[in-house]
Amino acid sequence: MRRHIHDAECQADLPAQAGISFRTAYKSRARYLSGGRPALLGRCSGRRTQRRTLDPQQLQQAVDLRHQCFTLSRIARLLAAPLSTMDLNLKAMGLGRLKYLKPPVPVCRHQWEQPGDLIHVGIKQLVRFSGVGDRITGDRRLGFRAVRYAKSLRRHR
Repeated sequence: MRRHIHDAECQADLPAQAGISFRTAYKSRARYLSGGRPALLGRCSGRRTQRRTLDPQQLQQAVDLRHQCFTLSRIARLLAAPLSTMDLNLKAMGLGRLKYLKPPVPVCRHQWEQPGDLIHVGIKQLVRFSGVGDRITGDRRLGFRAVRYAKSLRRHR
């Protein structure tokens, strides 16, 4: 940069000599012109702006509102915080969906004193057809009707 600005060397040759691209050279030149040599040296590669975080009081208010089944957009509007921030924080706490607010219903299991006390009876109506259907023959004009019905009784122990 110094050679280009002070010694009036052509900027087209300098990036090739330094082993950098033209774009990088122009960015460095703009930085040098805006802040001098310190702008080139102390350059942090991190984000210039950090994600908005909620302070503990806001986070507690958000959790309380979420337990009252408020939507994320409504909570974000009430607390004047970005929706993405609210979503990120509440998801991290396991409150991203409303169905997670209620504890799961315990499974109702029947316990019997002796094995085999509970007998399940299943009744299923079976049908018998007079011929094959159109899935086999490919002809839908032949309509086959049920010939008879029979009941099947199954006992499960």
